[in-house]
Amino acid sequence: MIAVLSLFIILTLSLLVTRIAAMALMLTGLSREAARIQARSAFTGSGFTTSESESVVNHPVRRRIVMVLMLMGNIGIATVVATAVLSVITTSAADDWWWYVLLLIGGAAALGFVSVNRRVEYHLNRLIALGLRKWTRLEVTDYVSVLQLQSGYAVTEMKIGAGDWLDGKSLVEAALPREGVLVLGIQHPDRSYNGTPRAGDRIRAGDTLILYGLARRIAELDQRRAGAGGERAHSKAVSEHEEGTEIRT
Repeated sequence: MIAVLSLFIILTLSLLVTRIAAMALMLTGLSREAARIQARSAFTGSGFTTSESESVVNHPVRRRIVMVLMLMGNIGIATVVATAVLSVITTSAADDWWWYVLLLIGGAAALGFVSVNRRVEYHLNRLIALGLRKWTRLEVTDYVSVLQLQSGYAVTEMKIGAGDWLDGKSLVEAALPREGVLVLGIQHPDRSYNGTPRAGDRIRAGDTLILYGLARRIAELDQRRAGAGGERAHSKAVSEHEEGTEIRT
């Protein structure tokens, strides 16, 4: 029983470490998808593609995050393997081995559900981001001094996935400036870049948007899905931005 519980604790901590690392990389300006791939690749030691490795190596903060993650991954994977072997030996020697098998299957299913559930991911990412902003200084990009970023504003990437609220919308239909978010550029899946997007340009799944605005607003936009819920979230964001503008003026 102890060996099985130890295995689940180690797996849970491994998932949490990669999630924290992914959020830390997002705070340096990486898109959510790129940050998740970078974190998992570094933790497992599977490596990166050339363009992704350059985006990490050329940024001092991202480089430190990945170095720590690689070290923790080497320790964590070895521990998982050793614990898994011990769990198998313990299970095979037990009289009620079927109970341990059911526990393993149930625990694996629970971990899998938690790792892919968008609602759990949203709330967990909020807690992680709050902690990182409070106890670290990761929101550092190469262009902070040029853009005079302050008061929660940031420039960051956001990759569009199928079913996202922005998928299929033109810039004029999305009306992001009404939320206080500006689209500075669009990088397409074929690596072509539109540095002067116009109102009629349409956003497609696979595009990566370069956005400027409040970091918390962009984070919410990144989680927004298509449908009535997404439209309500857009209307709410517009109202909040208008109220904020009236207060500042």
